[in-house]
Amino acid sequence: MRIRLMWCAGAAALSVCAGTAAAAPPTTGTTVVPAGGASQSTGLDPAELQSALDGVHRAGIPGVYAEVRDNGRTWRGASGVADLRTGRPVTPEMRQRVGSITKTFTATAVMQQVEQGRIRLDAPIGDYLPRLVPGERGRKITVRMLLDNTSGIPDYIPYAFPSLRAFPSLPDVSTESLDDNRFRRFHPSKLIEMGLAAPPAGEPGATPGVYSNTNYLLLGQLLEQVTGTPAEEYITRNVIEPAGLRHTGFPTGPRVKGPHARMYEAFYGLIDPPRDYSVYDMSWTGTGAALVSTMEDLNRFYARLLDGRIVSRSSLAQMQRTIPVRALDGTMIEYGLGLHRVTTSCGTFWGHDGTVWGAGTISMTRADGKRQMSVAVNLQRWNRPDASGRPQPHPIDHALATLYRQAMCGEGGTRTETAARLP
Repeated sequence: MRIRLMWCAGAAALSVCAGTAAAAPPTTGTTVVPAGGASQSTGLDPAELQSALDGVHRAGIPGVYAEVRDNGRTWRGASGVADLRTGRPVTPEMRQRVGSITKTFTATAVMQQVEQGRIRLDAPIGDYLPRLVPGERGRKITVRMLLDNTSGIPDYIPYAFPSLRAFPSLPDVSTESLDDNRFRRFHPSKLIEMGLAAPPAGEPGATPGVYSNTNYLLLGQLLEQVTGTPAEEYITRNVIEPAGLRHTGFPTGPRVKGPHARMYEAFYGLIDPPRDYSVYDMSWTGTGAALVSTMEDLNRFYARLLDGRIVSRSSLAQMQRTIPVRALDGTMIEYGLGLHRVTTSCGTFWGHDGTVWGAGTISMTRADGKRQMSVAVNLQRWNRPDASGRPQPHPIDHALATLYRQAMCGEGGTRTETAARLP
């Protein structure tokens, strides 16, 4: 799943995921850690960053936390609560379900196998997975098309969660499936079959592409086929551990291990008050969006990936070849192989974002590697609909846009050159 990120003040900031919760008095924590020998940048203003976090909380997010890095300095902060019932405060080091940020990890693992000659980017997926993707589709769809979302295979989520199938027509939607699937164990092949059985989203290789989680479940099965190892295990051993990520991993059960916030889902006002979905079997999303991580680990991962320390420079160049891809709300994004490009007034950023039920995360790194931001929130789909059923702007949207500008560019008033939807 994905988050809509709009960069101009007043525009919607995080969506396919929006809802409201009463704000508690801000509970903050902040730390600035200068790196030895690094120059300090005036672009990292702890007071302004904390103020922006507090603004997100006051606007209605129960808890928000972040880590921002600038040219050797690191700031960590938090505002609000991890638990609305007890008032337990949120802290910067908490673990989070990071949703589709998982896709960058999966794409990285695939590129490692490309480097070793076990996978060819432009080979038909049917060469590797003939039973899962048989016939003409298997011959036409390449590995690259799965990575950049030009396969034409639609998303399986409306079929795994049938009560949501009428979305975005909210009067015809129920959230019953969210509760039905809380402890349901899905096998990725069954989810892939759902996507393949649905009407095609486009022709293989056609642009613009169409974003689909089915693509990244297929990539997980591809990794398992060529390595002989479960994809989650391969990604852990060959991506997560070598990157030095101490608090990142795939869940082994429905509960998040370690300190974490409750995760409140509102689904556009259909769940009122928002319900906690922090306990959930994540087999419904697997190698597409199941990872748990921290903001520190995400910044570390993207710094090393974009510095050519996890895959080769040539592989990274392939990952950064973007094409237009249509998100599920119809907006256009610039998507590469598991990476999204966002152009701002302070430079080009690379990264990803993600959302699962109740949790939203974004991690972006500037192309020169000197500025990074990772932000987590514990409420999703807060925008309530108007009489026609269309979700309306919410103060949270503006507050998040302000936070992102401050975290990415160091200026609360800086506007970006483009508006983008991150998958």
